[in-house]
Amino acid sequence: MFRLIIVVCASFVLASNSAYSQSSPPNSDQAKRIQMLVDRAVELVNTKGKEAFSEFRHGSEWFSGDTYIFAYAPDGTVVLNPAFPAREGHAYHGEKDKKGKAFHDEIIKTAQTKGSGWVDYWLPKPGQTEPSQKWSYVKAVKAEGVAVVGAGFFPE
Repeated sequence: MFRLIIVVCASFVLASNSAYSQSSPPNSDQAKRIQMLVDRAVELVNTKGKEAFSEFRHGSEWFSGDTYIFAYAPDGTVVLNPAFPAREGHAYHGEKDKKGKAFHDEIIKTAQTKGSGWVDYWLPKPGQTEPSQKWSYVKAVKAEGVAVVGAGFFPE
């Protein structure tokens, strides 16, 4: 009986962790669009460096509603966040979302170790205060002063 209880408890723990730490977002047109947007942004940053940031700051395909391009420096400093510009110039190592994930660290780690990938975390949508699940696709870049470029979406 004791073994059965342990197995049942372990199953719940594994199920809850796997639901939170999936390696990719739900298969959707929105996810495909974000990945293509980031791939194109990375090409631009690899070509123009930080000069590309001016294109990402204005209302366009790069910044529309709650979708926007963001970027980190090699040391983890936010170098681009048009939705929350006050965050630029600051590093947020260890900052955790509502579920305890140090998501900035996870974004940087994903780009550094895998080259690219999806990271999920909980963050308020621009203009809101309650966190919602967000999926971001991030990719390593080779431009001076920039290590990671990404964008995300809030699944409905």
